[in-house]
Amino acid sequence: MIRCKPFQQSDSDSDSDSHSEDSSCGNMAGTLTTQENTTSVVMPKNKGKGGKNRKRGKNEADDEKRELVFKEDGQEYAQVLRMLGNGRCEAMCIDGTKRLCHIRGKMHKKVWIAAGDIILVGLRDYQDDKADVILKYMPDEARLLKAYGELPESTRLNEGIAGGLDEEDEGAGDDYIEFEDEDIDKI
Repeated sequence: MIRCKPFQQSDSDSDSDSHSEDSSCGNMAGTLTTQENTTSVVMPKNKGKGGKNRKRGKNEADDEKRELVFKEDGQEYAQVLRMLGNGRCEAMCIDGTKRLCHIRGKMHKKVWIAAGDIILVGLRDYQDDKADVILKYMPDEARLLKAYGELPESTRLNEGIAGGLDEEDEGAGDDYIEFEDEDIDKI
């Protein structure tokens, strides 16, 4: 690094000889750090956290038991049929209505909802086919709701796929094709 003396204008020509050897620095000499005027730049502290990945490991306090929340007026239990993206899901409510549910901002990217989960939704007065997700029940809480009689006995829990709420789809879980010997011989 080239260190230059600060640029000073002098009245006498005697100083011009000593300044001529530093003329390669030009007018930039005043902007560079000098030995007389040392300035230090304070860099921000490195906190050791980078990006959004640090937000992922904060759910350590979920081990403790929370109070079981029952439905109130204007609310209904539902089972998620499928996730639609953009903070929305399709859910079958216990009253038999399929509704488009919106995941509220407090739960978005903090509480992960998957198909087959039991949720508590708030019904809308002005749109019967839409609802808002209020709470996601943990698997043990969903079993307690079923034991208390809040959920019907036909509700299948923790199977990853929603179903069991429709009585007409009773045999939907065992769909398969059975070939007989005659069909195999034709092939």
